[in-house]
Amino acid sequence: MTTLITGGAGFIGTHLARLLLATGRRVTIIDNFLPQVHAAEQRLPADLAPHVRLVTGDVADPSAMSSALQGVDSVVHLAAETGTGQSMYEVARYQRTNLGGTAMLYELLVKNPHHTIERIVVASSRAIYGEGAYLCPNDGAVYPPSRSVEDKMAGRFDPLCSACGQGCESIPTPESAPLRPSSFYGLTKQVQEQAAMMFGQVLGIPSFALRYQNVYGPGQSLKNPYTGILGIFCNLARVGCKMEIFEDGMESRDFVYVDDVVCATAKCLEVESTGCHIVNVGSNERTTVGHLAAQIKTFYQSSSTLEVTGAFRDGDIRHGLADLERAKTLLGYEPLWRFDEGLRQFLKWADRYEPQLEAYQRSLKEMAEKGLLHGRN
Repeated sequence: MTTLITGGAGFIGTHLARLLLATGRRVTIIDNFLPQVHAAEQRLPADLAPHVRLVTGDVADPSAMSSALQGVDSVVHLAAETGTGQSMYEVARYQRTNLGGTAMLYELLVKNPHHTIERIVVASSRAIYGEGAYLCPNDGAVYPPSRSVEDKMAGRFDPLCSACGQGCESIPTPESAPLRPSSFYGLTKQVQEQAAMMFGQVLGIPSFALRYQNVYGPGQSLKNPYTGILGIFCNLARVGCKMEIFEDGMESRDFVYVDDVVCATAKCLEVESTGCHIVNVGSNERTTVGHLAAQIKTFYQSSSTLEVTGAFRDGDIRHGLADLERAKTLLGYEPLWRFDEGLRQFLKWADRYEPQLEAYQRSLKEMAEKGLLHGRN
């Protein structure tokens, strides 16, 4: 059995490749080694390079993708641009990779009736939910729209019930929630998974779209400022720089450890299935950004100060937590890593590398210049 992992030289892809190889699968990887993610490192990790077939190329390039698909029976489509904030001004770039790459995959399959693909897994994202699910005392489960700039500028960060306008409480978001992405990245992920579900039915290929929550762990890029707050705070704390916390620090995320994510992904290749399924993959644990920053400062015994700024970015959501009932029922998936332990593993690993700050400062400047970052001096 041979699995193609698109974007397989990246963070999740390399972890997944190791797991699949350990279970006896052969692995092909296609990756364009984007400098924003890989910097000068234009090759696979040394432990993987001898054991996988590598196609260096772009997923939107028909020649490269045709080559990558040769001799494989399953595809895990991870290749994507991943920054919610960056997607709001690098719109064509995100369209080309996230939508164009997915379109190319299915165009090649449609045009080749003798293809050998028997299973496809597409990496979706919790970003497609927007604010997600809330519980209103008056109206029950509700799904608030994106928060307005005016409310956030006034320090009103929590969403209100879309029916009665009253305060409501964040609850785990199920797969049945309305799709209301608040960033172009989230919109591309919505289209990706809808394409997977549609072409899975049309082509008769059992397919999964996995709505990953905030994935973290060893191997995550410390150079790419668009891949998550953990790497940013980790870099700042190690050099004693001020750690600026957006909004009021009470915004929260579902941080899911990479080992749990690749376990869920691999299970999609193993379970008996004849249909197409959308599944959340998360941690069952909610962590506030303020708590995260404090933990990182303590771990490194950092001299950094923590400053809650009230600033905010367009496209960010307030809270995120996934309902995992479908993942448990369909895949037998239950997260094994608690956040505190996963964070320690990540921070110990990160400390082996030089802190990277330039890209983060540049990303803030870019967003401010484009009017997408508010309330930061």
